[in-house]
Amino acid sequence: MFIKIFQSLFLAAMLAVPAWAIDSAPAFEDPVLLARYDNLTRQLRCLVCLNDSIADSNATLAGDLRHELREQLASGKSDDEVLKFMTDRYGAFVMYKPPFEARTWVLWLGPGIFLLGGLAIAIRIIIKRAKLPIEDNDSNNSSEGDIA
Repeated sequence: MFIKIFQSLFLAAMLAVPAWAIDSAPAFEDPVLLARYDNLTRQLRCLVCLNDSIADSNATLAGDLRHELREQLASGKSDDEVLKFMTDRYGAFVMYKPPFEARTWVLWLGPGIFLLGGLAIAIRIIIKRAKLPIEDNDSNNSSEGDIA
């Protein structure tokens, strides 16, 4: 009996862990600051989830980034200053759409390069196979109609 109660409590605690990461700090009272905050949270990537912005993520790190963002905006920094701070601290990957520059060219061009490379390999294999002679196996043709 005690074991089942303990297991149930443990399971409930583990399921509640993501709820601890939800940002519970109050939003800005100023609608302009709130709009800037919402815009910036959509521009920054959660470094844990990778496919979510910090606005959509419940990860602890995303909550920390949102808290840092609120502090930066409350201190009067511009959007560009906030984004520069975040990229200086976490790298260009923190941007959901990183700028095209020398250190981020792989992020922008990498998928296209891999796609073109795969297409080139596929075309090469298709051309090579098209040039192969067609083998005529008499044993296959004669045994197709016969039942042994």
